[in-house]
Amino acid sequence: MRVLFSNPPWFEVEPGTNRLRKGVRAGSRWPHTYYSGSLPDAFVFGHYLPYPFFMGYAASYVAVKSGAAVTLRDSVALHESYGSYAEYLQLAQPDFIFIESATPSWEHDSRVVREIATLLPRVKIGVCGPITILKSEEILALPNVVAAIKGEYEKAAAKVVEGATGVFEHDLLTAAEMNAAPFPMYDNDMAWRYYDGNPQSPILPQAQVWSSRGCPFKCLFCVWPATMTGNDPDGEHKRTVRHYTPEYMEAFLRDIVGRYRFRSIYFDDDTFNLGNKHVERMCGVMRKIGLPWGAMCRADTITRETWKLMRDSGCYGVKLGFESGNQHVVDHIVNKGLDLAAARETTIYIRSLGMTVHGTFTYGLPGETKEQMAETQAYIRSLPLTSYQESGTAEIEGTPLHTLRATGKLDKYSGATLDGNYQRDADGNKKIQAIKQELALL
Repeated sequence: MRVLFSNPPWFEVEPGTNRLRKGVRAGSRWPHTYYSGSLPDAFVFGHYLPYPFFMGYAASYVAVKSGAAVTLRDSVALHESYGSYAEYLQLAQPDFIFIESATPSWEHDSRVVREIATLLPRVKIGVCGPITILKSEEILALPNVVAAIKGEYEKAAAKVVEGATGVFEHDLLTAAEMNAAPFPMYDNDMAWRYYDGNPQSPILPQAQVWSSRGCPFKCLFCVWPATMTGNDPDGEHKRTVRHYTPEYMEAFLRDIVGRYRFRSIYFDDDTFNLGNKHVERMCGVMRKIGLPWGAMCRADTITRETWKLMRDSGCYGVKLGFESGNQHVVDHIVNKGLDLAAARETTIYIRSLGMTVHGTFTYGLPGETKEQMAETQAYIRSLPLTSYQESGTAEIEGTPLHTLRATGKLDKYSGATLDGNYQRDADGNKKIQAIKQELALL
């Protein structure tokens, strides 16, 4: 039996131009498109390219549980054309294909599913990812689709290979199951291509890894804790976090560093530094691994002593999510619970340790004014950031932001209103281009 976990190509030609946009999907919390630096089948290193975490873990899990011949093919990482992808499928002749999708890519991906069914009439297709939260029945109506899997999809994908069909509700690995599971699947042709770029890595190639799954915070727009590592599209339920043990992480990192010669590590957890104890344990692991590393963090969840411990164990820099420079927006629209003044002081301290800080900000939230967006730009200028990114707030199915459209109001997000200023877009990169033009007029 042949099983393929596939992250298909995603290219678009921008309407009214000849400019080619490339999409990133599996592995990205906010799938989006950006201007491609090269034509399909001509890969150029250096653009943002996330490792497809859920897919990689599911591929190795199914291989062990089912005994099937399992392949992970990341066509986005390969930068391959649709023609090359079709040639591969015809050669591989998989019995099952699993595809991960979300709102920004679904219109495109549903066409890909139909084309696969035409090319491989006997293949059975499972669709995974945030898109399944609200579109499961629509997904099952597509040709050759036998499963719509909600949330993390290790367990359900194994059941599908064994013959189960239909809609699969969330069935997450427990912490014990997670730490007993095989390491995620990598490939020699793709492992070196993954690249985040921020915080700026001193040495490449870089391994993108998780040390945990989930996040307890309930930011309005955040996708994975609401749809993948949890089931909380309204932001009203408890969100849990499961950590990998130091023993698992040390064995995993030694394995992939030995196999693929990674020279730096980036922890792309939803929030890496959820408490001092976990960070201290990971610092112990990284002292043994001996490579420079970075992480996705919050500014307010560990002590200054722990930030220093990170630096001393090889941490070269972190990403910090601020979202907005206006406290009302942070508190009452995003629901992030972050004190911006304290976050500034933390940023200053981290920089004083010699570490880099990459700040992330979003614009175009429901209820946010242009003046508040301008305050975010002023706040950015007040921070000693090494680098920063500004994105448009993407509306993706399964998040509280998407629920807001259906309900009109969410209690935990009292300032979030769908007024005439709100621009709906599932692709945050496209959205920020329009917002930047408006802000320039202020």
